[in-house]
Amino acid sequence: MQTKATLNRRDFMGGLAVAGMAGALGVGGILTSCSGGSNRETSKGPRKTAADLGIPEFLDQAPDGVPVKAALIGCGGRGTGAAVNFLNAGPNLEIVALGDVLADKMQSCAETLRTKYNQPIKDENCFLGFDAYQKIMAMPEINLVLLCTPPFYRPAHFEAAVNAGKNVFMEKPCAVDPVGIRSVIANSRKAQSAGLTVVTGNQRRHKRDYCAAFVEVANGAIGDILGASCHWNQGSWWYRRRQPGWSDMEYATRNWTNIIWQCGDHILDQAIHNIDVVTWFMQKTPLEVVGYGGRARRETGDIFDFFSCDYTYPDYVRMLATARQIDGCDSNVGEFLMGTQGVALLNDSANIKLLTHQGELIWEYVYEKGEDGRNKIKSAYDQEHVDLVTAIRTNKPRVESETLAISTLVGIMGREAAYSGKKITWDEIMNSDLKYGPKEIVMGPLPDFKEIVPVPGKESD
Repeated sequence: MQTKATLNRRDFMGGLAVAGMAGALGVGGILTSCSGGSNRETSKGPRKTAADLGIPEFLDQAPDGVPVKAALIGCGGRGTGAAVNFLNAGPNLEIVALGDVLADKMQSCAETLRTKYNQPIKDENCFLGFDAYQKIMAMPEINLVLLCTPPFYRPAHFEAAVNAGKNVFMEKPCAVDPVGIRSVIANSRKAQSAGLTVVTGNQRRHKRDYCAAFVEVANGAIGDILGASCHWNQGSWWYRRRQPGWSDMEYATRNWTNIIWQCGDHILDQAIHNIDVVTWFMQKTPLEVVGYGGRARRETGDIFDFFSCDYTYPDYVRMLATARQIDGCDSNVGEFLMGTQGVALLNDSANIKLLTHQGELIWEYVYEKGEDGRNKIKSAYDQEHVDLVTAIRTNKPRVESETLAISTLVGIMGREAAYSGKKITWDEIMNSDLKYGPKEIVMGPLPDFKEIVPVPGKESD
């Protein structure tokens, strides 16, 4: 079992290198932009509309049309939530199959769908085991799969879905290591060639206020971006202590948000949202990163509970990304962009605006008001599924998996810099053969399974 604590220098350039990949994933690899739109001039030429920038029209509900029969793979809390978001997206939608490796999780999800959403799942369509996804992909009536397992499994499940011709909802992050990232990128391009739709769980790209702010920034409202910071700092996260009778794999699965090879650490599991926003708005990938992190109070697993990563981009643009899961500390979840003419204040609390350096308002998103007088906006968890079903039913495929893969890799290189205490470059991480997790996926003992926290400055064993 390979659970690398650091990115050993001898691991960097071997393995499944993608020829030309690093050079190919500039702005065009992140978002396809077109010139045009209205004749209003900006500092960057004619003003680009949301459509020019790849943002489709927002609908509150997907249109009716061809039935969409979906299967959920990964029936935990987020998976059940994604199934509910899908069912709320529009008419004529069904969940017809479930897959998981834990019977109690699948039973709980099935009960929720049956009692609260009138979606009974036939017993013969409930698949238990690590091969459940393969059985689901073989069902011809399914035209959409929701991939919501721990992210270690995502690359294999995504590949199987694309090969089976299924549309996909894929939760973030999409992999835990560079080998998985390259697999997602390759299969993302296959999905695009096949005319499939792939919507991903980096849901701020489906938030109306974030998208409106992106249009303004892309049109030069704050000038050229000189730097950024992004943060997901909160209290401690949930964990499970090992119980008598649990095998290595059952413990790792039930405690997956605290196990490196299952979750990729919380810089991926949570802070990926914020890293993705900066990657999206800057339309660049970093050249290199240095970072630090450690563990102060976490009680199980082998991941850190804090990170701070300093990324360098072309033209000396910088980004600071922090992530923390420690009780009793200040919370901060959001993003900040510094431009030559102003700043962007971005957060998930319905209060997004652009200001001059002197604090004067350049632009702000106009929200609806709730009964309590507070700003409100449609849940992005629901919106991403409205956009997914709309793309399928209007025959306007959209594929978001490569952008998620790039943002996830930005997070991975920061994690490995913090784990190792060494500078990591984009080319090194893109071409690395670093791979986490056991070679054989079985519910039972795992050879060499240990919960060893990475130690910066020390090569992995």
